[in-house]
Amino acid sequence: MAIQALANDHTVLCSSPDPATIYTGSPGIWKTKSGRLIVTYDLRGEGITADNAPILSRRGLYGCIITSDDRGATWQERGYFPFFHARPFETDDGLYILGHDGDLMVIRSTDDGEVWSEPMKLTEGETWHQAPCNVCFANNSIYLVMEKRLYDKCEGWRVSEIAPVLMRASMEKDLTERANWTLASELVFADAVKDAELDDFGVPFYPAEYPKAYHPGTPGRACSPIGWLETNVVQITDPEHMWYDPEGMTFHLISRAHTGRTNLGCISQVVQKPDGSMETSLVRAPSGKKWVYMPIPGGQMKFHILYDEQTKLYWLLSTQSTDSMVPHEKLASTRYNLADNERRRLALHFSKNCVDWCFAGLVAQGEADVESRHYAAMAIDGDDLVIVSRSGDEDARNPHDVNLVTFHRVADFRNLVY
Repeated sequence: MAIQALANDHTVLCSSPDPATIYTGSPGIWKTKSGRLIVTYDLRGEGITADNAPILSRRGLYGCIITSDDRGATWQERGYFPFFHARPFETDDGLYILGHDGDLMVIRSTDDGEVWSEPMKLTEGETWHQAPCNVCFANNSIYLVMEKRLYDKCEGWRVSEIAPVLMRASMEKDLTERANWTLASELVFADAVKDAELDDFGVPFYPAEYPKAYHPGTPGRACSPIGWLETNVVQITDPEHMWYDPEGMTFHLISRAHTGRTNLGCISQVVQKPDGSMETSLVRAPSGKKWVYMPIPGGQMKFHILYDEQTKLYWLLSTQSTDSMVPHEKLASTRYNLADNERRRLALHFSKNCVDWCFAGLVAQGEADVESRHYAAMAIDGDDLVIVSRSGDEDARNPHDVNLVTFHRVADFRNLVY
């Protein structure tokens, strides 16, 4: 019997008014202490202009805020913001939405998402990146990762030139103020990993040696130098785990790995020092060898890791690949870029240690390449997982530039554990 998707049925939260020129992106979701669901996403593309946009970022796009008080049955618009790649989260001091428009930017609500502040910059003259990944709570603080681009040498997609930067702030502080954030030291992928020296496990898969990209000769297909991006942060709380820190001051950063291959992620770590500073470094195996890559189902695409206190398990929402070994010249015209870039299946896994992942189920899938279910985020709502996906239907421009944001609910997700 064919496997049944856990949550193929969905509610459309946003549909592009012009799929050929306006695209949906970066959905994030949070359940507030009151039980309200808050969702953020952005709209981008050449079809967005000052005439049709409620607000515009420096890059010519904008973000949207919607909320639901009936478990996702109906939704209300709550506002817009002039940045993107944003995520909602909550502290003791209120609700926040943090993203970037080059510089880091944030807005705040003190009334459960009804009204939002004016945008505040946390940096000036810098270039940041990320996606709506997770947050971690520890030491009466919130921890999350944004990614800073420090170089400008790379041809193509510059994920080799970014550093995942762990950010920490007290739960009681006003997080629209830069002084209330502490940022970890910066470790750029191109400095940490020398692609020319890698051998024995097929990475880089294509001959794209930093700073040069690989162009196989097929129009629309290219591979930029290897790198990491779209980073989640976890803290290991199991005393029997070899990464466990009894002081609670070590955090592990698990990143999407851009390699040309599938099901690989990147690992690094941050240690919080007694003076409050945070130092980023690579993980070392017991042999003393650097540990950069580890298996992550769907690690080739943006994924979301969520810790469930009730089961003491980490849950992984990621993109399942089915045929990444098709040569570029034989890929269907409906496929986006190279064969590791398939985007139409969302899968769910669980793990007790963030290294060994057990398949829990297929969340949702599109029937054609263009019907993406990807770049998703999730939150726990009682016994269920609520999920928002960057999705497409038959009208989407391509599997990357899609036209929908969809809402899915996986009922009784803890019953999937075996």
